[in-house]
Amino acid sequence: MLANDIHHLLVPSSPTVSGDPRNGGAAFVAVSRPDLDQDAYRSTVERLTADGATRWTSGDRDSAPVLSPDGRWLAFLRSVDDAQGTARPQLAVAPVHGGEARVLTALPLGAGTPVWSPDSTRVAVTARFPEPGRYGTEVSGGSRRPAPNAEAPRLVTRLDFHVDGTGYLLDKPQQLVVVDVTDPDAAPVDAALTSAPCSLSAPAWYPEGDALLVVAPRDLGERETHDDDLHRVDATDGTLTLAVRSEGSIASSTVTADGTIHYVGASHRDGQLVGEPAGLWTVTPGADPVRRTARETVDVASAPVLHGDDVLVAVLDRGTVVVRRVPAGAGGPLQLDELPAVLDGHVVVSDFDVDGDLLVATAATPESPGEVLVLDLTEQSTTGTPLTDLAEGLRDAADAPGVRRIEELTGTSADGTPVHGWVVLPEGDGPHPVLRVVHGGPFGQDTWAFFDEAQVYASAGYAVVIGNPRGSGGYGLDHGRAVIGAMGTVDVDDVLALLDAALERPDLDASRVGIMGGSYGGFMTSWVAAHHGERFVAAWSERAVNAWDSFAGSSDIGWFFADAYVGADPEEQRRRSPLTYADQVTIPFMVAHSEEDWRCPIEQGHRQFVALKRAGVDASFLVFPGEGHELSRSGRPWHRVQRFEHVLAWWAQHLPATPAA
Repeated sequence: MLANDIHHLLVPSSPTVSGDPRNGGAAFVAVSRPDLDQDAYRSTVERLTADGATRWTSGDRDSAPVLSPDGRWLAFLRSVDDAQGTARPQLAVAPVHGGEARVLTALPLGAGTPVWSPDSTRVAVTARFPEPGRYGTEVSGGSRRPAPNAEAPRLVTRLDFHVDGTGYLLDKPQQLVVVDVTDPDAAPVDAALTSAPCSLSAPAWYPEGDALLVVAPRDLGERETHDDDLHRVDATDGTLTLAVRSEGSIASSTVTADGTIHYVGASHRDGQLVGEPAGLWTVTPGADPVRRTARETVDVASAPVLHGDDVLVAVLDRGTVVVRRVPAGAGGPLQLDELPAVLDGHVVVSDFDVDGDLLVATAATPESPGEVLVLDLTEQSTTGTPLTDLAEGLRDAADAPGVRRIEELTGTSADGTPVHGWVVLPEGDGPHPVLRVVHGGPFGQDTWAFFDEAQVYASAGYAVVIGNPRGSGGYGLDHGRAVIGAMGTVDVDDVLALLDAALERPDLDASRVGIMGGSYGGFMTSWVAAHHGERFVAAWSERAVNAWDSFAGSSDIGWFFADAYVGADPEEQRRRSPLTYADQVTIPFMVAHSEEDWRCPIEQGHRQFVALKRAGVDASFLVFPGEGHELSRSGRPWHRVQRFEHVLAWWAQHLPATPAA
């Protein structure tokens, strides 16, 4: 894959299925792709059958398809320009067997993913409703629509007021909207069913169709909190009633015919807010929540999906995300090895749907950023059959080297802890220069999946070492929480140990190694460059945490994250900050950042760059306008290409893929 091949990164959305697509049924997904000509993302709804994939909707900004329970209708989101020309995703519905789509909402900031009522007559969505005079809306009592820089000032009185990628929160709370789809002449809905004093999320219908479950912050957000509860919302008048009080956070839920509630969430009982795996919980009528999956080994990464009396969930497992079964009546909490495998292998499942005994999933593989897989749940096989070949363009792109091979690695850290990872290899026998690329989080994970960054660097001639040091997810509770109060210790040992294991290969050149990473990976790059710089020829630190003291006051999550991982003591924060050791850096150092990053604000990059330059380091500062923390994954397509070009130019200067004669 070359830097400008990102238009071949076709990624399918959450699937929805009715019947077996291989035998008369159909699945639907939205397929998104970067469009370099328009410097935007395009998304089309595709219908998948035994005959292959066919485009099903006419719009090129259609997404989030969901079939109605009776199989007659498909709800989806269609971007519609509002009065100011801003595209907003609105709810649309179309008959499955042909006919025009109807746009059913005119919500000021757009709609969230559709959720059908059990009788297929209504669709619930979430939507944000701004204060008058904000985000292009009219001021109260007039027709004036202030420009963003002319809006009234915001009065902030609490800490949870903004988040990266969404912006300010308190002036646009998210509410529940319910739309009747049976009247073809109804005007588009522009109002909410609820008027809660906080944001609501993740709606799920009760089987009777008279109410929904929603996730809401503890005590309806009366104060800052990291805990959530489930509330019952009357589908007629929007009244909220507490249904389940949890032990921590909640991501999603579902309700069975007998009123049992299953939800996915994490426990905060011991006061820890980070490194905490999500689990499946069950609440029978009149009882308290019971954790069904073991906190020590299971980290759930999907909404719960019913299959008979069992519950299926996706779980993280050593660089994969696979589907496991939580059997009814099995008690618990069940360890990971006690959960029967459903969909397994070197896959990273993003979501899945079940119809009868058929499972359809979207998943990344080592060869593809996303495919649609189908699996018969009555059979013994845990390997999905592909319904798509969305990576064809990546394999066959003109002048591109195709998809590079990934091989598994295991290293041993200084204290004997095993470290798991991979190397993505370039063409040829080597010895190849090496890039040690560190993931963010820290409670994330590198995986077996196609990784565009590793593919681009490997195609340019670099062996790319990735992996999961302590602090990562997918290896159990102890592994994930090992860096709490200890950043820059065992995690560094693991990062270097995996590199050492890779450098034992004869096709890798131990004398030509660079290090790079973003977010926590940027922190690690900055730290390692100062403490182990002799091992590397140069460093690329991106969207990094470099100084915990200012991060605590400037990041959207800083008000709790810094204390949770490092502690509140200012001196300890200083000791754990790469900025403190900037004058120890002796290798060329790139600081890359985005102007609108609210997770690791650009002041983190400013401070690191200035400290490096004042210390006489060969440092550069690369700044992307208009981008947030997710630039490398979902930034403007041309910015993503330009970022790749800058990365490759940096390494060509300091670590040429072909050494000088």
